[in-house]
Amino acid sequence: MTVDDRTTLGTAPGADALKAGDRVPDVRFRLRRGPDWAETSTAEIFSGRNVIVFSLPGAFTPTCSSMHLPRFEELAPVFEKLGVDEIVCVSVNDPFVMEEWGRNESADKVHLLPDGNAQFTRGMGMLVDKSDLNFGARSWRYSMLVRDGVIDKLFAEPDKPGDPFEVSDADTMLRYLDPSARHPDEVAMLSREGCPFCAKTKQALTAAGVAYTDISLPPLQRARALRAMTGAQTVPQVFVNGRLIGDSEATLRWLARR
Repeated sequence: MTVDDRTTLGTAPGADALKAGDRVPDVRFRLRRGPDWAETSTAEIFSGRNVIVFSLPGAFTPTCSSMHLPRFEELAPVFEKLGVDEIVCVSVNDPFVMEEWGRNESADKVHLLPDGNAQFTRGMGMLVDKSDLNFGARSWRYSMLVRDGVIDKLFAEPDKPGDPFEVSDADTMLRYLDPSARHPDEVAMLSREGCPFCAKTKQALTAAGVAYTDISLPPLQRARALRAMTGAQTVPQVFVNGRLIGDSEATLRWLARR
């Protein structure tokens, strides 16, 4: 991209940005699969399939890493039940960066697609000038549902200062697909290695198909965390959707009511 090319870009998408009813750009992508180079195309990704695409300014950037990618990764099983064949994350980054970002984020359900030459992003009309951040040309933040290569719905962030993140998130897409869809419970557990009650609780959560985050701390930190967060001194202590459920028996009762 030359300097002259950059000056033609705006700081937000223009009138040429694609919209619902338009067909996605026809391009090929070069990417990394482990130690090998590979290629794919929009035809292979979208033909005859229902695909969610979300695009963002860059791998490893704060909002992209802390909220945008993780939530789509988390809700992937819910989207699959609603008939979505694949979730694709597009960014104007090179294949090595996207591969490393996926590894760093433990993303194994979302397909990270490097648009290093910005062909897809430019074709979408979503290539913008972010030289104020020393990024150069990058993608505007958006998400879309694509059915058989045609855009069914597109959520593009508003033209506001900074990096708005209001409508391209996974939960907005989920509400579009199914307003009554149940969100997975957010479950976290304070535990310790070798605790039989912790093992029993983990086994019960897994058997019920409940994903959880295990927080295992060093003894002194665990004791302080337990007192501060629960008022208890024993593990496990389980939290669901920001609410303390309690110990192993309390968690089993919660699972029985669920």
